Amino acid sequence: MKIAVIGGTGLIGSQVVKDLTAAGHEAVPHSKSTGVDIISGQGLDDAVAGADVVVNLTNSPTFDEASLAFFQTSMDNLLAAAHKGGVGHFVILSIVGVEQVPELDYYRAKALQERLLAAGPIPYSIVRATQFMEFMDAVMSWTADADTVRLPATPIQPIASKDVAAAVAEGAAGAPLNGIRNVAGPEIFTLDELGRITLSRKGDNRNVVTDPTAGMFAVVKSDVLTDKNAHLAPTRYTDWLS
Repeated sequence: MKIAVIGGTGLIGSQVVKDLTAAGHEAVPHSKSTGVDIISGQGLDDAVAGADVVVNLTNSPTFDEASLAFFQTSMDNLLAAAHKGGVGHFVILSIVGVEQVPELDYYRAKALQERLLAAGPIPYSIVRATQFMEFMDAVMSWTADADTVRLPATPIQPIASKDVAAAVAEGAAGAPLNGIRNVAGPEIFTLDELGRITLSRKGDNRNVVTDPTAGMFAVVKSDVLTDKNAHLAPTRYTDWLS
């Protein structure tokens, strides 16, 4: 199949293109660097022309309230171009538990993206993933100083980006789900525990303090960002750290 991967040069997109190409598909990456602007619509019609599947892996440049407008505009433009081009399957990547954290602007924006896709004219698949292992350093940096990292005890089920990409590629190559598939890492940790493991393995002597008010994930209630019934990816966090 010919598969247009919008956002195909980023962390997930570049790996999806690689996986799809290895499976024998014609996976074409598109991004601003290739002349495609999903907000203005520039280059979109040409990007999806002749594609059997569109995979949208673009992301908002901010995680605040502006992300809502980003996903509204980008999905409107992408769905219109894909429908005009006769695309038969539209795939997006979202977040496990996304609709259960309305306190976070970015999560509300991703939930909006899902609703726009489901209400659109094209058969679709939504791949929801848990938190990426690659983001752990950034999460710790939000609430860190020279001696201490403050993290809440939010349950997290980290997944490697390569496993996320494999799930997205599999979804793109398959029949439309017209629904959601959850993928997650094989282990559940609390975020503060994950911070201690990360610092220890990196030889970082800073102390992790459990703080229920620290950082973005402090507003998450119970275990909504985990899913024991998801498709479990193979990569364990300590193996990934190695």
